[in-house]
Order: sequence, then structure tokens, then C-alpha cells
Amino acid sequence: MSTRRNFIKTTGLASAAISFGIPSTGNQSVTTFTSMRPVVSKRRFNSKAVEDTILEIKKVMADEELAWMFENCFPNTLDTTVTYMEKNGKPYTYVITGDIDAMWLRDSSAQVWPYLTLANSDIKLKNLLKGVINKQAEFVLLDPYANAFYNDPEKKSEWVGDHTTMKPGVHERKWEIDSLCYVIRLAYGYWKNTGDASAFDSTWQQAMKLIVKTFKEQQRKTNKGPYKFQRDAANPTDSQYGGGYGNPTVKNGLIHSMFRPSDDSTFYPYLVSSNMFAVVSLRQLSEIFSKTLNDATFSAECANLADEVDGALKHFAMVEHPLAGKIYPLEIDGFGNSLCMDDANVPNILSLPYLGYCTKEDSVYKNSRKFSLSHHNPWFNEGKFAKGIGGPHVGEGKIWPLGLVMQALTSNNDDEIIYCLTTLKNTHAGTGFIHESFHIDNPKDFSRSWFAWANTIFGELILHLYKEKPELLKRKLS
Repeated sequence: MSTRRNFIKTTGLASAAISFGIPSTGNQSVTTFTSMRPVVSKRRFNSKAVEDTILEIKKVMADEELAWMFENCFPNTLDTTVTYMEKNGKPYTYVITGDIDAMWLRDSSAQVWPYLTLANSDIKLKNLLKGVINKQAEFVLLDPYANAFYNDPEKKSEWVGDHTTMKPGVHERKWEIDSLCYVIRLAYGYWKNTGDASAFDSTWQQAMKLIVKTFKEQQRKTNKGPYKFQRDAANPTDSQYGGGYGNPTVKNGLIHSMFRPSDDSTFYPYLVSSNMFAVVSLRQLSEIFSKTLNDATFSAECANLADEVDGALKHFAMVEHPLAGKIYPLEIDGFGNSLCMDDANVPNILSLPYLGYCTKEDSVYKNSRKFSLSHHNPWFNEGKFAKGIGGPHVGEGKIWPLGLVMQALTSNNDDEIIYCLTTLKNTHAGTGFIHESFHIDNPKDFSRSWFAWANTIFGELILHLYKEKPELLKRKLS
């Protein structure tokens, strides 16, 4: 802690921005690279397009260990987490997170996202992706305020005692704006990549209209709305303030979110990055209803809500940080209070260009990105093996590989991208997979050995680099 205080006292933001040294390796014991995937007969789903892509990309990857990790991680969602079924001729796909047998709307969307570009070359994969869209619509209609669900409605959640309205089939009922945004993002991405609008049936349309209704309820213009949440738990970030409604706000058009994408509670209920994500998602929804469903009325409703939220963001969601200058804070309340930090979970401030809210060259984003990746951010950690963004969910001294992947995905700097790749290579603790978090001084101290979102987004990064900067994959990393 004293190191951080001295750093802030003696440096400005320009010099506080990350320097891209090569991290030490924590994987000296890895000398052979045998596939860590299940044998073919034990895989949950097999896609020829995915297998062909793995072989194609591995051919250009000079670093054997990084290529091995890609081969393990990119198909991990398909190998281990999906259950495909058909009901009345309609596909449904249940996607667990990995070590938790429940389907998060956020995680399931992100887990299958990088497969969208391969869908048109693999009809089985295309149907599986369409099945995720259908399953998510089913879950939204069950409860738009829930973040995670069971395939079996008879299964009892460990959180059944939460002080909220729990329904059969709900695993957890933490209201997070991004959960519903991810549902829209996946459907929009599927349509844009495949040209197939057949998923937008009456059930899906009903779910989308419920999403917009929920967003409007959580603007709370006339009342607190139907949702509240508290939990009897030792960890204060698992519950909420104000009798479950959160801390007070000035009603300014922004959408309240009681939890972050980390599933930690918000302190100030206007979660800026998630509201920005909502702006993008609402505009995508407007386009779908205008161009494929000929519903001009609902299209306009989505566009108008997006404009209202965006206008409030532009008016309220920029602050002058005493050390970092003008930045986007993570949370605000409308009274003038703000929480200046960034968390590794997506959506965060770092991810805004990735999600489509702004460009990498946006001046406030560039400043915010420097803040996120510096010691001015309370949850930026640096140690013997790595430096990067963590978050309250796992505590101090931890880095989330998700943050390192997003750092690379939002960078045009080759040295920065190589730093992220090298760090990811050197901190998987010999497992060949990406974890939820690891300790900055000991990568073998990690959380969640089976976390499919982290594995798949690492694969997404390699796929992105293969298309945009293939020369970087031809480098041997230290």
C-alpha cells in the first residue's frame, strides 16, 4: 500500500501509465504440451468449423505454449459447458459457466460470441448458437431481474433464502443491466454474422419488449420499481443498501443497476459502463425491429430510450479526477458523487470500444484507459509476475486474466499486446487454461480452474490477432 501512495505522490498520469516489461514465468514445469481437452467422445459438442480454425491458426503461431493454450481454451465452452436440445423443432442451448451448474445470461453470451463468425460454415454450430438465443429469451421471460438460471426448474438454489422474489428455475437474482444487454448483443451479432433473422420470433420479441420495460422501470422516475435485493451474507458486496433498493439517486434518466458484472453490489446505483452498454444494445435492438420486423413504433421506443440514457451519460458521467484528469467513473449517483475505479469484469470502462460505445481514440476514453491501467485505479495491482486490473470480488493482490485480455483487445500498441500475451502465457500455472484470477506474486494461487468465459475470450483474442495483427502470433514469447 505504501508503494502505491508513494507512486501517486511522485508521478503524474503520463508516467503512471503501464510500461510493457516482460513478466517472469510461473510455468517452468511445462515442457510438453499434451492436449488438455476431453477426448472426442466425451466432448459436449463438436464443430468442424471450430476444429478447422484451431488447426489453421496454430500453424502460424510461433510460440508452442501459447498455441497449446489456444487449442485448450478456444473450444472449452463447446467441449465442456453446452447442452443442446430441441423442443417442437426449435433449438435450445443451455450453457453453464464451468464449475457452477447454472447459466448466466452474461457469461453464456460471451462464451459463444467468438463462434459467431464461423456459424455460416457449420450448420450444427449455427443451430447451437440460435439455441442459446432461444434459451436466453425463455429465461428473460421467466424473470428479467435474474442473472443466472437452471435448466431444471426443480433444482433448488443455494440462494433461495435471498430477500427478493425468487422463482423456480432461478439460480441467482442479482439485477445487473449488462445481463440483458448481453442477450441483445448475442442476438444482434448472430443476425449480423449469419443474415438469419428467424430467431426473432414472437417469443423473442416478447422478451425484448420486457427488457425495455425493465430498463424503464429501473430509471425509477416515479417510484422505486418492483425489484429489491438483500442477502444474509458475511460479504457486504453480496447484498444491497437502502432496504435492497440501493443508495439514493437523483433521477436523471440513467438506469439503476444493483450489481456489477462481477456480481458485486454497486455502491452508487448508476453503473456507468453498463449504462453505456445499454445505449449500444438499445440501438442494436432498434435496428433489428426496424430492418427485420418492420416494427417502427418499438424501434423508435428503443432509439429514444438510448438517446435519453446517452444524453444523461454525457451530462453526468464525466468527472475531473484530481490526478488523472477528465475520466469516466465506474459509478455515480446524480448528486455529484462518483466512484473512480475500474473492475476487470466486462462491461467496464476499459471495454467501452470493444462493446461499441466509443472508439479507441475518444479523448475521454483514452484518459480513462490510462487511469484504469495505472496505480490511480485502486484495483490495479502489480507484483512479481504481473500487473493488471483486479476487483473487489476476489480482493487485493489479484489480477483477472479477463482484464489482460480486454487490455489487449482495446490496444493498438504491439508492445502492450505482447506484454498481455506473455503475461497470460506465464501465469496459467501449468494448467493450459485461463482462470478467474491469480495472485500477482504467485500464479499458482488462482481461483476457478474451470471458468469457460475466461477460456473462450482468450481464444477470441487469438482469433482477433490472427485477423488483425497476425505478425504478433509469429513471435516467440519469453
